[in-house]
Amino acid sequence: MITIKSKREIELLKVAGNIVYKTHQYLKPFLKPGITTQEIDDLADKYIRSLDATPSCKGYQGFPAAICISVNDEVVHGIASERKLQDGDIVTLDICACYKGYHGDSAWSYAIGKIDEEKEHLMKYTEEALFVGLKEVKAGNRVGDIGHAIEKFATANGLGVVKELCGHGVGSNLHEDPEVPNYGLKNTGIRLREGMVIAVEPMLTAKSPRIEILDDDWTVVTEDGNPAAHFEHTVVVTKDGYEILTGE
Repeated sequence: MITIKSKREIELLKVAGNIVYKTHQYLKPFLKPGITTQEIDDLADKYIRSLDATPSCKGYQGFPAAICISVNDEVVHGIASERKLQDGDIVTLDICACYKGYHGDSAWSYAIGKIDEEKEHLMKYTEEALFVGLKEVKAGNRVGDIGHAIEKFATANGLGVVKELCGHGVGSNLHEDPEVPNYGLKNTGIRLREGMVIAVEPMLTAKSPRIEILDDDWTVVTEDGNPAAHFEHTVVVTKDGYEILTGE
């Protein structure tokens, strides 16, 4: 069921989203070669709780960590471990926080040290794809408009679109209707209405978009071992566009 959020709910979602944004900013200086993904997860857990929120991911359908940390060929849902980040890696932090029953959700990919040209290309155009998709967000447009714009842009820049994973509504549940795919046809799908809150999140690959799930039943990786990137904002639909909730 798709819900239109009240002013009170949007204010709570803004706080939750801002906590997610602050957590990204807090963690960025720690993202250097030698840090373990478990250390990053611990820092995120403590920081989110210091802001009177809780990590939405922890325990969500049994997920064991505070945030999702995905490295190189890991597309989404990477689990913290003793793995150390290395120079040349890219790491995606997918951070979700719950404040007074409402969630914020934003993923961002970061370069560790000096990355190669392929990873630079992947990160640059995946981030741009997010904002290309967001340009289609306004009351009266359809979900298919977002996906079509992302897919067209990604394909034009030689990137693969993971079709098994998609964006979603956000509210008192971390994942709500509608689904927001990163592919599709214009003028198709659910019509956007003012007050809807959605997460738009292109998950793109350097080459083939084919994926598989590791034995931990969570971590999604590219089948060919090539890198993936992921950028996501939670936004509220407005009459003329959108407002980013997972920002300053």
